[in-house]
Amino acid sequence: QLQLVESGGGLVQPGGSLRLSCAASGFTLDDFAIGWFRQAPGKEREGVSCISSSGGRRNYADSVKGRFTISRDNAKNTVYLQMNSLNAEDTAVYYCALGPCTGGSGPFVGQYDYWGQGTQGTGSS
Repeated sequence: QLQLVESGGGLVQPGGSLRLSCAASGFTLDDFAIGWFRQAPGKEREGVSCISSSGGRRNYADSVKGRFTISRDNAKNTVYLQMNSLNAEDTAVYYCALGPCTGGSGPFVGQYDYWGQGTQGTGSS
């Protein structure tokens, strides 16, 4: 069964860091682009970052550029999201999913499928 599982969330003080993981089971990630999304309480889910299957393309939302870094380790069947300089506005449930990572923008929620269950990331004391 194709499944994505997020982990690594937690509570950190403003300015702190977290590294989220998105692990695949039931299939190999090598041929798939992966996107990270987040949903804050009372807000719509929004795209944060995506990475192409080769890792050659990486897109970031303007709100996280320079602070977040997406990467992948196909040998471990895992995609990571390193989040630095966290603040209260980054507090959300973070999800990964399968979908396209092309062009210079995105990821876009409507283009993605096979969502994980999410992991809570909180950038406030």
